[in-house]
Amino acid sequence: MTRETLTNESVQEAQALIQQAAQAQATLKTFSQKQIDSIVKSMADAALRESIRLAQLAADETGFGNAADKVVKNEFASKKLYEHIKDQKTIGVLNTDPVTRTMDVAVPMGVLAALIPSTNPTSTTIYKAMIALKSGNGIVISPHPSAVKSITETVRVVYEAALAAGAPEGIIGCMSKLSLEGTQALMTNHDTALILATGGEAMVRAAYSSGNPAIGVGPGNSPAYIEKSANVTKAVEKIFLSKTFDNGVICASEQSIVVEKSMAERVRNEIVKNGGYFLSEEESMQLGQFILRENGTMNPQIVGKTAQYVAELAGLTVPDDTRILLSEQNMVSKTNPYSREKLTPILAFYVEEDNAAALQRCTDLLVNEGSGHTASIHSNNISVIQEFSLRMPVSRCLVNTPSALGGIGATTDLTPALTLGCGAVGGSSVSDNVGPEHLFNIKKVVYHFEEQLENVA
Repeated sequence: MTRETLTNESVQEAQALIQQAAQAQATLKTFSQKQIDSIVKSMADAALRESIRLAQLAADETGFGNAADKVVKNEFASKKLYEHIKDQKTIGVLNTDPVTRTMDVAVPMGVLAALIPSTNPTSTTIYKAMIALKSGNGIVISPHPSAVKSITETVRVVYEAALAAGAPEGIIGCMSKLSLEGTQALMTNHDTALILATGGEAMVRAAYSSGNPAIGVGPGNSPAYIEKSANVTKAVEKIFLSKTFDNGVICASEQSIVVEKSMAERVRNEIVKNGGYFLSEEESMQLGQFILRENGTMNPQIVGKTAQYVAELAGLTVPDDTRILLSEQNMVSKTNPYSREKLTPILAFYVEEDNAAALQRCTDLLVNEGSGHTASIHSNNISVIQEFSLRMPVSRCLVNTPSALGGIGATTDLTPALTLGCGAVGGSSVSDNVGPEHLFNIKKVVYHFEEQLENVA
């Protein structure tokens, strides 16, 4: 098949899938809350049953992360998400106020276009399909080319479950003929109500420039500040749990550790105990050449790989028990790969003179990349935690929790989500963890003030 033929077929497929989803959504929007909830439960149950198989498919196809942690993410995207949204009112009259004589009515948006990344392919597919139908919308999914098999199979699982519970045919679609032009046609179609874009910065920019509303999230670059009042042992354990989870592919995972000079040695010792390997200056230079490509973007060869694999790729020899590679740094820039997002078990390590300098370093890292996303602090000092929260240009400030798991709502009270809004500072239209409440509009029903008219008269 020529490229021109593929492009034409891809564009045609995108248009056909949107039309099918639009027709199905015209039926779905007449369903009651009870009917919608029954469909979503069926989808969650099916995804949970297939979580192990789908995780293995994703790991085998992409080579990112590991199957065991992907099972956890699939369970999170099905079971935990369902438990969070199952009683959420999303259809029809949401609430009434007899005092102000107002009524709020949920209005589904229509057909959503969902771009799925290769880093979290099956879990993101489950999550986006569930929140789309929970809010009364149809959805058409555009898979990442390197995860098309696992994404397509995940779509099949949740779609068949939705149909079995009474959903109209065509309510969930998935592109099979993939091209950049096809994805653009999906995003720019006049029947596309909203784009859910999760992935690379260029793709998110394309979503926002499509002419249709979009919720997009760019890269994270979360600093983890271990402040001097912290329980250092627990802090390091949590950071290592987070950064090694699925080999670091969750965008909310830590990218740097920042400490004050007075406690740097204690933190270093705990890091080594947990399987951290501090690179020499020469080794840091050698590895640094593999983190970024010539165009300044992350090298996909290192994404979601183990520390051992990444070290071998760079020609380094590290201890067999190495879980994370660390490089001591003292500068932040776009050209310094250690001060950028690294979706793999590599961390920068910054030692600062005092608390003020540590806060500034965390801010600099976020401004360099990841503004609006996530920052974490390990501390038992309430005033320091508050100052950190006020200073950081992020949408999520996580306290004493693994950043990857805390950011998505697995170990915190945040909405369980795999699309994390970055707010205006991060170029995003929302700052929340995205849930069903972001996928419908609210119609306001209001009554005339008779007494005000009398006063005017």
